[in-house]
Amino acid sequence: MAMSSARTRLPGVQVNWGRLSMLVGGTLLLAFAAFSAWQTSLVADQDGAIKQVHTAQDQAVQSLADEIATQRNQVTKALSGVDTSGLPADPAPVLAALKQRLPQALNVELYSGGLDEVLHANYHDFGYAKAAQLMEAPDAEGAPPVQSMFKGIGDRRMTMVAPLGPEQKPLAWVWIELPFAPIAQRFNEAPVGGGRLELHQSSDRGENLELMAHGSAASVDREPTGKPVPGSSFNIMAVLPGAYIVLPQSLPLAALLTLAGLVGGVYLFWLFAHAGMRRAVPIEEESLSDIAKDQPAPAPVKPVVRPVAKPAPAPAPVTVDPTIFRAYDVRGVVGTSLTAGVAKLLGQSIGTLMREKGLHEIVVGRDGRLSGPELAGALSDGLRAAGIDVIDIGAAPTPVVYYATYRFNTGSGVAVTGSHNPPDYNGFKIVVGGETLSEGAIQDLYNRIATNALESDGKGNLRHVDVVPDYIERITSDVQTERPLKIVVDCGNGIPGAVAPQVLEGIGCEVIPLYCEVDGTFPNHHPDPSDPHNLEDLILSVKQTGADLGVAFDGDGDRLGVVTRSGEIIFPDRTLMLFARDVLSRQPGATIIYDVKCTGHLRGQILDAGGSPLMWRTGHSLIKAKMRETGAELAGEMSGHFFFKERWYGFDDGIYAGARLLEILAGDIEGRTPEQIFETCPKGVSTPELKIEMAEGAHYRFIEKFREKANFGDAALITIDGVRADWPDGWGLVRPSNTTPVLVLRFDADNAEALKRIQDTFRKQLLAVDPTLKLPF
Repeated sequence: MAMSSARTRLPGVQVNWGRLSMLVGGTLLLAFAAFSAWQTSLVADQDGAIKQVHTAQDQAVQSLADEIATQRNQVTKALSGVDTSGLPADPAPVLAALKQRLPQALNVELYSGGLDEVLHANYHDFGYAKAAQLMEAPDAEGAPPVQSMFKGIGDRRMTMVAPLGPEQKPLAWVWIELPFAPIAQRFNEAPVGGGRLELHQSSDRGENLELMAHGSAASVDREPTGKPVPGSSFNIMAVLPGAYIVLPQSLPLAALLTLAGLVGGVYLFWLFAHAGMRRAVPIEEESLSDIAKDQPAPAPVKPVVRPVAKPAPAPAPVTVDPTIFRAYDVRGVVGTSLTAGVAKLLGQSIGTLMREKGLHEIVVGRDGRLSGPELAGALSDGLRAAGIDVIDIGAAPTPVVYYATYRFNTGSGVAVTGSHNPPDYNGFKIVVGGETLSEGAIQDLYNRIATNALESDGKGNLRHVDVVPDYIERITSDVQTERPLKIVVDCGNGIPGAVAPQVLEGIGCEVIPLYCEVDGTFPNHHPDPSDPHNLEDLILSVKQTGADLGVAFDGDGDRLGVVTRSGEIIFPDRTLMLFARDVLSRQPGATIIYDVKCTGHLRGQILDAGGSPLMWRTGHSLIKAKMRETGAELAGEMSGHFFFKERWYGFDDGIYAGARLLEILAGDIEGRTPEQIFETCPKGVSTPELKIEMAEGAHYRFIEKFREKANFGDAALITIDGVRADWPDGWGLVRPSNTTPVLVLRFDADNAEALKRIQDTFRKQLLAVDPTLKLPF
């Protein structure tokens, strides 16, 4: 067989490597020319697109300024005709006249010229932003700037403060709430092309709060500063359209590369075509005609009948296990009861519910579990399929997801988290329209999936936002320690490790991190601070480093655990006593909610501090619903969930609770150590949470039987959540967990003898229902 450098011959096969390289090279050069031509067009269009966004930004600024000026002129004209002779003695007729002359106003209020009632107001009820706007008015150069205020889901208002009487020494100040719709309409009229405009409001704390956005969600290049809207606290930020430009952004160079690729490709194709016409070495094999001379005529070819290919079978429908829809979240085992298909259907179900409520945007975040990215992505796909725009904040603690719903005014969010459960679990904590879904609302999501009552033809947008810096700044701007405390922070390799140390350092503490590297396999210990075994390393670290305190967080950061330098575990119900005293010192008479697992001493402590105690069912969504119903300022659970409405937003946040605890301990006016302060919180003899594992669903069935059969004599029974029996010297509880298939028990008494008696009583009653139970006490 003959062989040369340009041609290889095998029996029945001939490859001309020289011609092949011309073909490949020509194809690549023409592809490069096409790519360069596309890049040239992007470079040419980029300047025009940026100019269009900036033009729209200028137009929006001017349009909003004109609208604000028009509204202010109407208000000024209305105020100028009001008879103020009755001020300050009789403001009621003046206020009535103002309301009559301002029919467009949604609310009008009148305050004294010295604003004394504002200075001494309870800002939690009065409104921090409202108070700040009023108190800044006397010092404003010219007319006080217009702002906006969020009154509830779908209700944002423009607020204005105006002087009544002489400008140098007003007789009174008028607070006016006007519709925000004209501002929104003017903002949305600006043609932004492929970019986006964002309307922001600057606050007195230096925050730049996003109010609304207009344009393409794909725009990614946000300019660092916005253009202020005259006469207001608003500013408009330009977000430039993203373009995939990899070549140098020079139009002549891009055009030259296009031409070079085109010429080179055409030339190689020309060589390829002409190389086939000339042969330097004759082919030695017989030609087809030579072979054909010696062969008999071929027999007729019979047609080959090929079977018609069967269509590919339709994908199997996704099976959804109804047991993952629990009392206050959706949770299951990854790969069995919880898959990407289930997550997408859940997203569609949530999105359908939101569409019915007129809601169009939601925040999605996830904890550090390995299954998080896939499940969060599938959930977002389902939400977008239902027509919902998704703000993806990436890996972040659950409280940061809740915070983002306020930060971006969505009122809706989903945290993809398995919380403190084993690594193979994951789940979803869901907020829609400001309500954390629970019980019937959770079951409604399942029913929508089961009956296929789902929106599926939507095209929701997706944008990625990092909100963690805002969250950290928001806490550290409000909470500070008066003296430095040295603390060990154990995050159990959960997602709080990416945030909590920064927050606690930001409030003035010296932080010693322990297991703060995020690892979804949880290699060191389980991220559940309610189990004393998981606090052993923290206790040892606090003793070895001489720290003042140790704090621990669960897998998604909504629960807090505390240990002292002496190694004592401070149960959350005792921590709640400190929180209650602190909150009630500023909010006397406030309602404080606690769950059925908390100590009997808590009620007396709340009463002594001047508060109104209320026991309620365990579960973060159930507690939050009760807080909304009662207007409670604070709530806590024995599991370590703490809910601050005073100075915060009312959701459960272990990181924020940790900051507030350290603020209290560091600000003690007597200079006591944390141990000495905790000694003021009464305690008896108690057990941690004890657990009895059962098959999925069996723990609910057991509790039903237990309620029917158990007999506790003269004890006071509380059955709002499981069965709690209270005696004068202690109590016991058994309830079904809503996160894992276990029975949860806890016992608390004034002394060891009473504790043993109560445990013996419960042991007898539990075994009477199921003699096979393996009791942990």
